[in-house]
Amino acid sequence: MAGNVLVVYATRHGSTQEVAEAVAEGLRECGWQAECKPAKEVETLEGHDAVVLGTAIYMFHLHKDAKRFLARHREALERRPVAIFAMGPFHDEEKEWRQVRGQLDAELAKFPWLHPVAHEIFGGKFDPTTLRFPYKYFPPLRKMPASDIRDWAAIRGWARELTEKLQPAEVAAAR
Repeated sequence: MAGNVLVVYATRHGSTQEVAEAVAEGLRECGWQAECKPAKEVETLEGHDAVVLGTAIYMFHLHKDAKRFLARHREALERRPVAIFAMGPFHDEEKEWRQVRGQLDAELAKFPWLHPVAHEIFGGKFDPTTLRFPYKYFPPLRKMPASDIRDWAAIRGWARELTEKLQPAEVAAAR
């Protein structure tokens, strides 16, 4: 049974939005209705059976719009399946992936009521020319080369896998 999913994202430079749009498209390809919106513009979750939240991790923390979204919509999120993806590593190095996974787990632990049916880390995109205050004054960041390690096949694959995990509890229990 396909449902109606709201894919929300919190982003600074647009990379997380691009991934959120790919996730929504992947869900649509599996027969789901999927709407994609910035987290800060979501007023209600009514009419949506499930939610996917995409966020970047900045300086070890979830994007502020993601945190506000979780706080603002807590009651509604507790009644729906929720999946979360985070954009993190800029380099395809095991140590960096482990660090970002740990950061995501630590940030999600701040929301003990939240029980995602799935959460995933995707490689990120970095462009030092887009750095803003205060990050543009941090020399190691300014010296990093531009990179984009987003794996579009993995992102689409995760979206397909979500179709089983985002089923409302009563539908999943009937199976």
